[in-house]
Amino acid sequence: MRLKDKVAIITGGANGIGKAAAEVFLNEGTKVVIADYDAESGKQVESQFLEQGFDVTFLQVNVADLASVKTMVQQVLSKYSKIDILINNAGITRDAMLVKMTEEDFNRVLDVNLKGVFNCTQAVVPYMIEKGYGKIINTSSVSGVYGNVGQTNYAATKAAVVGMTKTWAKEFGRKGINVNAVAPGFTRTNMVEKMPEKVLNHMESIVSLQRLGEPKDIANAYLFLASDESSYITGHVLHVDGGIMM
Repeated sequence: MRLKDKVAIITGGANGIGKAAAEVFLNEGTKVVIADYDAESGKQVESQFLEQGFDVTFLQVNVADLASVKTMVQQVLSKYSKIDILINNAGITRDAMLVKMTEEDFNRVLDVNLKGVFNCTQAVVPYMIEKGYGKIINTSSVSGVYGNVGQTNYAATKAAVVGMTKTWAKEFGRKGINVNAVAPGFTRTNMVEKMPEKVLNHMESIVSLQRLGEPKDIANAYLFLASDESSYITGHVLHVDGGIMM
């Protein structure tokens, strides 16, 4: 097992890519904390994995609220005494063209997608520094690298995540901590599946591999960056997009 007895926090772990990541990590021997605002889904996923004999814990958290994040981190430390891996996976969209985007929707996406990453990392990294070891993986997006129509707020946060990733890689490398990001392309999550079939077909047609990504495709990238196989990689943005932008 590649991550036997490691402790990982996965934000947004109750659904989509986060849930797939939890399953992949659990199968590699990780003790997984599913940190999510969605208590109903979080408890269901926790029960599902507990029935399979995995060491998993669901903790409700609002990543946009630092006090909530700090409480979650203390709960993790109380149970496991360490945090080896942080996957900043939680994210939301509130899409609209710029002239129609509300201030509320702009701010909400920044609070979750950007401030949430800041809050979780700031709360966790002191304990990684103390141990001299840590893997931090942030979720960006191809939208943050190339932009996307109707996603001013989302693209801005995902571009900022890249900047924070590279900054933290420089700050924490000497402390034994790797900081990297994953930039997914179009991925088959519940949000994407709700799109009209015509739109989905178009999305597939512009991807070099001619298919949408599966949540496990992104989860496997998280796994690689969390493992010892990536010990000499930091400050990197790994595109997992099927070749949509080359």
